[in-house]
Amino acid sequence: MNIAILSRNPALYSTQSLVKAARKRHHYVRVLDYINCDIVIEKNDLQIYYHNQKIENIDAIVPRIGASVTRYGAAVIKQFEGKKIFSTLASDALLNARDKLFCLQILAAAGIDVPKSIMSNNYLVFSDLIDMLGIPVIVKLLNGTHGLGVMLAEKKIMAESIFETFFKTKQKAMLQEYIAEAKGADIRIFIVDNEVVGVMQRQAKEGDFRSNLHRGASSSVVPISDEEKYVALKSAEVLGLKIAGVDLLRSARGPLILEVNASPGLEGIETTTGNDIAGKIIDLIERNVVV
Repeated sequence: MNIAILSRNPALYSTQSLVKAARKRHHYVRVLDYINCDIVIEKNDLQIYYHNQKIENIDAIVPRIGASVTRYGAAVIKQFEGKKIFSTLASDALLNARDKLFCLQILAAAGIDVPKSIMSNNYLVFSDLIDMLGIPVIVKLLNGTHGLGVMLAEKKIMAESIFETFFKTKQKAMLQEYIAEAKGADIRIFIVDNEVVGVMQRQAKEGDFRSNLHRGASSSVVPISDEEKYVALKSAEVLGLKIAGVDLLRSARGPLILEVNASPGLEGIETTTGNDIAGKIIDLIERNVVV
C-alpha cells in the first residue's frame, strides 16, 4: 500500500512514529509537506502536484495539519477526497474541530457537557458577560495552541483588560468558566476508529493552570470511568473524527469536554502509556483500503 503522511516536518516525533509503523507493516510511505502541494482543479479532474510532479498512486493519506495553516491543509485534504483517496481525517471534521467556538457549539448542541463559554463582539457588555461566569475566569484566544493565548484572570479588572486588548487588536477571544476542582489537571483520551487506545492525565506545573505538556506539565496513566469513555467517544463521533485527542476536565458536575484535537500529537501519549498509537492508525488504514 502507498501511504502519504501530510506533515510540515518529517523529523517530528509523530511523523516519524507513523513512518516507522507503516514500514513495519511493509507499506511504502512518503512524507509530503502539504504547503508545497499545488492544487489543480478542472471539471472531473482534480490533481495535486508536489514540487512540479503529479502525485499519483496514493492509496491513503494521514494528515498532520498545523494550526497556522488549517485552511490550506483542509483544502489539500479535500482535493485527495475528491480523488476518492482514503484520509484518516476528513477536511470538514478538521475545520469544525480546529475552530474552538464551532467545536464547542457542535458538542453542546449534541448534549455533551462543556465548560460554560461566551463569545461576543460587543465591547460595551464585556463587564456583564464576565459577571455571568464569575471570577476567576479564563480568557482564551480562539486560534491559540499548546496553551498559548490562554489566560486566567483572578480579578474582574484583569479580565476586562485582557479581553479589551484582544478586542482592540482584532483577535478573536472567548470567556470560559474556570473549573477550580480540576486543580490544573485534564485527561487526554486518544481515540482511533471509535476505540480508546490511550489515556493520560496531564498535570500543570506548580504555579500554572495550563495542563499542556508544551508548557511543562507532567503526564501519567490514569483509569477513566465509563461515563468519561462514553462522552469522549461521542465527542469524536459527533465531530466526524476517526482519530481524536479528547481533552476532558473532571468537574463537580461530571466530565466536561474542554477541546477535541483533530490532529493530536503522538509523543506525549505514546511515551506516557507505552502504547503503539501509530500502529493503531495504520491498522485503521488497512481496514478501510483495499489494494
